[in-house]
Amino acid sequence: MEEKLHNRHALVLSKEYPQANFTWIISLIISVIFLVNSFSFTTWEMNSLVFAMFIAYLATTFLQLFITRRMKRDLLDTGAVQKKTRRLGYVQLLSLVSGNVFAAAAAFNLINERKTPEYTFAVYMFLTQLFVIAISAMNMFKPYVTDTFLVSMAVLLVITVFHATVLIAVAKLVRETDVPRSMAMIAVFVLLTAVTGNLFALLLGWSLLLKSISNDHSRILKWHVMWEKITRNSMAVFGLFFIIFMLAISVTSRFTFDYDFAVENDYGNILQTPSWAYPFGTDNFGRDVFSRIVFGARISLLVGFASTAIPVVVGGFLGGIAGYYSTRTDNVIMRLLDVLYAIPGILLAIAIIAAFGANTTNLIIALSVGAIPTYARTMRANVLMVSNYDFVDSARALGTSDLSIIFKQVVPNSLAPMIVKSTLTIGGAVIATSSLSYLGLGVEPHIPEWGNILRVGSTYLESHSYLAIFPGLAIILLVLSFNFLGDGLRDALDPRLD
Repeated sequence: MEEKLHNRHALVLSKEYPQANFTWIISLIISVIFLVNSFSFTTWEMNSLVFAMFIAYLATTFLQLFITRRMKRDLLDTGAVQKKTRRLGYVQLLSLVSGNVFAAAAAFNLINERKTPEYTFAVYMFLTQLFVIAISAMNMFKPYVTDTFLVSMAVLLVITVFHATVLIAVAKLVRETDVPRSMAMIAVFVLLTAVTGNLFALLLGWSLLLKSISNDHSRILKWHVMWEKITRNSMAVFGLFFIIFMLAISVTSRFTFDYDFAVENDYGNILQTPSWAYPFGTDNFGRDVFSRIVFGARISLLVGFASTAIPVVVGGFLGGIAGYYSTRTDNVIMRLLDVLYAIPGILLAIAIIAAFGANTTNLIIALSVGAIPTYARTMRANVLMVSNYDFVDSARALGTSDLSIIFKQVVPNSLAPMIVKSTLTIGGAVIATSSLSYLGLGVEPHIPEWGNILRVGSTYLESHSYLAIFPGLAIILLVLSFNFLGDGLRDALDPRLD
C-alpha cells in the first residue's frame, strides 16, 4: 500500500509527465486546425501542403500519446521514467521535421534525466536557430530572394551545428552549479552567436561563464535558483522561446528575406492560396503575406519594447522620488499623474496620433505617455515599503545622500514587481499597436505590420480567410508568450512562492 502511494506521489511530482501530457493535447489541437484549413468549404478543394502538415502533426500526436502512457506506467510502477522509455525521445526528435516545437522540447526533456537551467537554455538555443533556418529556407522556393541569402544561410547553418555541439557538451558536462573551467572559452563563442538575435545563447553563455570562473558562490546559487524556477515552468519557457524566436527572425530576415516581396505590388499573383512559394498566400496586391508577417514582427517588437521601456524609466523615476521624499513632493507628483491617469490610454493615443500624424515614432510616444502613471504608482508603492527597511536607515545614519540611497539601495530592491509588470504590459502594447494600425491610426498603411495585414485580411474572411488567420495567430501567440513569461517571472521573483 505504501509503495503504491509512493509511486502515485512520484507521478504527481514528476516534471516530465505534465509536459508530455500537454504536448500530445496541443499537437492534437494543431492537427485539427490544419485539417480544417486543408479544405475550402466553398469549392471543396484540398490544399496538399496544409493536409501534409495535418498528417505530420497527427503522427506526432499518436507517438507522444504512446510515450506519455509509457511514462505514466513507469512512474506508477517504479517511481521513475525508465531508460527504455527515455530512448523513445530520440524517435520523437523526428517531430522537428514538422516544426512541432512542443514535441521537440518534450523529446529533449525526456532524453536527459538531469535537466539544469543551462541544458534548457542550450535546447531552446538550438531549437531557435533551427527554426530560424527553417523559416528562412522557405524562400528557396521563390525564383529570387536577395543577394545575401546563400551566404547568410551558410553562416546560420554553421552556427546551428555549433549550437548542437554545445548542447551535447552541456548535457554531458554541466551539473547543477558545477561547470568545468574548460567551458569558459566555449561560453565566449556562445555569447558571440547571440548577435543573430538568439538571446538563449546570451543566457547560456553568461550562465556558463558565471559558473565556470566566478568564486562568488552566493551569486551563482542565486542565479541558478532563479532560472531553475523559470525553466521549471514549461509555459514560461515556451513563451520566452516564441519571443526570442520572433526577435531572431527579425534580425536575420534583414539578410535572408527580400523586403520588396512584402511591400511591392505584384498584380500577376493576386490572392494566391498558400503554396511552397507563398506559404501564407498573397494579398489583394500580390504581396507575400509570409514575408509581411516576418517583417511585421520587427514593428510589433520595437513598439512593444520601446513603449514599455519609456514609461518604466520615467514612471519609475517619478514614483521613486514620490515614494521616498516628503508628503508635499509626493502629493505634487502623484496628483499631476492622476490627471494623466484619468484620461483613457487608448483615447490619449488616438488624440496624439491624430494631432501629429500616424508613424512609428508617434505611436511609441502615444502608447508610452498613457502608461507612465501606472508604473509610477507601482514604483511608489514598492519604494514606500523598502524605505522602511533597516538597511535604508543604516545608510541614512552613515550620512549617505538621498539620491545615492534611492538609486543604490531603494530602487534596485523595488525592481522585481516592475520587471513582472513590464513583461505583462508589453503584450498589451502589442495589442494596442495592432488595434491602432487596424483602425488606420498606427504605422503607415504601406508598412508591413500585423494590424495592417489583419485589416486587409478582414475584407476577405469568407473567400480567403488565411489572410486574417495568420496575422491574427501571430498577434495571439506573441501576446500569450509575454503573458506566460510574466507569470513565470512573477513566480520566480516572488519570495512568498518559494
